[in-house]
Amino acid sequence: MSSRTKSAPTTQQLVDSIVRGMQELKASKIIVLDMRNLKGAITDYFVICHAESNRQVEAIAKSIDGLVKKETGEDAWHTEGRENAEWILLDYINVVAHVFEASKRDFFGLEELWGDAEIQTFE
Repeated sequence: MSSRTKSAPTTQQLVDSIVRGMQELKASKIIVLDMRNLKGAITDYFVICHAESNRQVEAIAKSIDGLVKKETGEDAWHTEGRENAEWILLDYINVVAHVFEASKRDFFGLEELWGDAEIQTFE
């Protein structure tokens, strides 16, 4: 008798699913910040994008939720920002997705705050 258990997704699988979830809803300026070699980093990766409206921010966050669940079986450990949908954070422990309204992305400047991270950009 053998029991088959689904293995936990790799961090890279989470990153890839999050990026695809963003791309599905036409998120703008998608970047991945590799935080693994930074002192004081709270996670391995940030995946960041923005949208032109809070409705699109919410739609992108839902797309990420659905695709990550479908592809990896994972749910976000914690989410914030759904109330006003100007900046929605989806925390998958090793990977944190940030979906901003365009003006909020500029205001908070996560890319500059973590400027020493290795950056990968996506279309």
